[in-house]
Amino acid sequence: MTDASNVDSSGQAGRRIVSGRDELPERSLAERLLTWFDRHGRHDLPWQQDATPYRIWVSEIMLQQTQVAAVIPYFEQFVARFPDLAALAAASQDEVLRYWSGLGYYSRARNLHSAACVVRDRHGGRIPRDRAALEALPGIGPSTAAAILALSHGDRHAILDGNVKRVLARYHGVEGWPGQGAALRQLWSLAEAHTPHRQVAAYTQAIMDLGATVCTRTRPACGRCPLSDDCTARRWGRQGELPAPRPRRQRPTRTTCFLLAVSGDGRVLLQRRPSTGVWAGLWGFPEADSMDEAIAWCRALLGREPALTERWQPLSHGFTHFRLEIHPLVLRFEGPIVQVMEGGDRLWYKLKAPEPGGIPVPVRSLLDSLHSDWKRGQ
Repeated sequence: MTDASNVDSSGQAGRRIVSGRDELPERSLAERLLTWFDRHGRHDLPWQQDATPYRIWVSEIMLQQTQVAAVIPYFEQFVARFPDLAALAAASQDEVLRYWSGLGYYSRARNLHSAACVVRDRHGGRIPRDRAALEALPGIGPSTAAAILALSHGDRHAILDGNVKRVLARYHGVEGWPGQGAALRQLWSLAEAHTPHRQVAAYTQAIMDLGATVCTRTRPACGRCPLSDDCTARRWGRQGELPAPRPRRQRPTRTTCFLLAVSGDGRVLLQRRPSTGVWAGLWGFPEADSMDEAIAWCRALLGREPALTERWQPLSHGFTHFRLEIHPLVLRFEGPIVQVMEGGDRLWYKLKAPEPGGIPVPVRSLLDSLHSDWKRGQ
C-alpha cells in the first residue's frame, strides 16, 4: 500500500516501493492524466459548454449516484426552465420536483432549491467562491464544493467522488471500503497530493472521466489506461478487489397498498406525501394496509364505496436501505366525485395532464397503466 507521503504537494509522483523494487514514473499522475484527457476525455458535455458556477453546481448535484448518460436530458430540460440561480430560487418546490421527476434521490432537488434560496437571500444571488461557505449550503459536501470551484473557476481543490476513489484506490492499492475510516482519510490525502497547481479544471474532469470510462467498477479497460504501468491493482491482478465493496447488509422488505381511486370521468386521486420520509413532498397515491382499511377510507373521504375493485400485479422498488413491495388496488367509482375538492394536499388528476409536481417512478408507471386502461375502455 502506498501513502500520500510518496506524492509531493505539486502532484508529482515520488519514488514508489513495489515488491522490493524502486520505481520512479517518468511523469506525474496528473501529467499523464492531462495528456490522456486531451485526446480521450469528454469535452462536449452540456455543462462544459458554459461552465458557470450555477451550471456546474446543478450538474454535480444531478451526477451524485447517477450516470452521465441519464443526467444529460434532465440537465438540459432543467437549465432550460431554470437558466440561472434567480429563476431556480423564484420557482416553487413543486415545479422543481416536477423537472426532477424520474431522476431519483429527490432530496437532491429539495436541497438544490433550498440552497438557491439561501444564496439569493444571504449571498446576494452569487454562489460563494469560498469553500466553507459552499459546504454550508444544503446538499453540498466537501467533494461537490471542490468540484464546483475547480471546474468553474479553476481553483485548486481536490475532489473525491466515487470515480476518483476507485482510480486512487486501485493505483495506490488502498485497502478497505473507501466510504469511511482510514481508507477514506488516506484517499483524501492522496487526492490532495495529486491535484496539480495548474490546469485544475482539466485535471478534475480528467480523473473523473478516467474512472467513468476506463477504470470502471467492472471490467476496467486497463490496456487503455495512462496509469496502468505502475498501477498497484493491475500489477497484482486485484482490479476486481479494489476498492473494497461496501460491507453488505441485508435490505428488509416493506409492503404497502397504493389506492388508485379512479372517478367515472377518468380522474385519479393524488395526494402530496409528507415533508419527511420516503418521497418527501412528492405526489403519490393514498395508502392502506388492507382491503378493509381501503373501503373505510373510501367511506370516510369520498362518502361512498367503489363500484368495482381490481388488484394489480405488485411492483417492487429499491431504496438504499430497503425494498418496497407495492400492491396496487384500483378503486373504480361511477361518475365524478366532488367530496374531495382540489387544492391543498389532494387533487383529482386528469390522466396525461401536466404533472402537479414531482412524481416517483412507480407512481408514474401506474399512472401510465391507468391511462392505457382508460383509452382501451373508450
